[in-house]
Amino acid sequence: MGAAAALVTVGDALAAAIARLAAAGVPEPRADAEVLLARALDTTRVGLVVAARRPLPETAARDFAALVARRAAREPLPYIVGEREFWSLPLAVDRRVLVPRPETELVVETALRLAPAARRILDVGTGSGAIAAALARELPAARVCASDLAPGALAVARANLARHAPGVALVRGDLLAPFRAAAFDLVAANPPYVTDAELGGLAPEVRDHEPRVALAAGPDGLAALGRLVAEAPRVLAPGGWLVMEVGAGQAAAVRRLAEAGAERRQAARGGSRAGVDLGRAAGAARAFVRSARSARAPDGPPAELDTGRYVRIEVVRDHAGIARVLALRLGGGRWTRS
Repeated sequence: MGAAAALVTVGDALAAAIARLAAAGVPEPRADAEVLLARALDTTRVGLVVAARRPLPETAARDFAALVARRAAREPLPYIVGEREFWSLPLAVDRRVLVPRPETELVVETALRLAPAARRILDVGTGSGAIAAALARELPAARVCASDLAPGALAVARANLARHAPGVALVRGDLLAPFRAAAFDLVAANPPYVTDAELGGLAPEVRDHEPRVALAAGPDGLAALGRLVAEAPRVLAPGGWLVMEVGAGQAAAVRRLAEAGAERRQAARGGSRAGVDLGRAAGAARAFVRSARSARAPDGPPAELDTGRYVRIEVVRDHAGIARVLALRLGGGRWTRS
């Protein structure tokens, strides 16, 4: 049997793995098979070309078969290899955290563009620590904090931050609850935003392997996003930014949450506005929240809103034109540079 296994070349093993992964519905079977075979042989994907006609060693063949079986079961490739690159930083990942995705880099890009002078930064719901590590790398003078509620996620983040951004402080807590008033110039987040109805239709890699607590956000997908919008004014310093990743099609809904909150605050301050009493205004705000998902998507340049709290709302689209990041700026002046 050992002799027979030795007759299988690297190229033959790769071709068989590509076919198996394709049959399993893996989106990029060739690329994934090459990564796994390079790992089994302790080489690079370029090295596979050089070794294509060489016999595949029996030990490597066993290792490769086990790796391919995991990928054919639709386990995410980064979990199998234990690493994912984000912002050019290699991050350790496993089933305790979401796999960092390219769209989350748009959160980092937006934060750096809108708040380059931020000195107190929070990555809330940090997961693997990806956003915190990237912001700490790009803004070395800033004090960066990262938080998560899940102990497992904090353990993964701790390892990644020790490697890439050892100055980042880690806090366990539920979203913004642990933090004092006006503590941050910038709050960045990739919160859960998948609706209950959408969970079953996710790709198997996500649905069956990634932590549901980091995905699921209630019937409308707005549970965490709504809390961040409502609670961020407390922890942001005047002029601070809240920058959040949102699901495709959710930007208008989250924007309406911010506007509904503004109407509640105006009603609370004024009692009656244009003939609408406080109770009716609060009811209208709740109606805004309930109907937020059906709101029409905003178009045009960033809006300047006289909300009493958020004075600017910016919607950022990805390369496909999908609104994926929402940035909200708090009114009231400049940051405290402490």
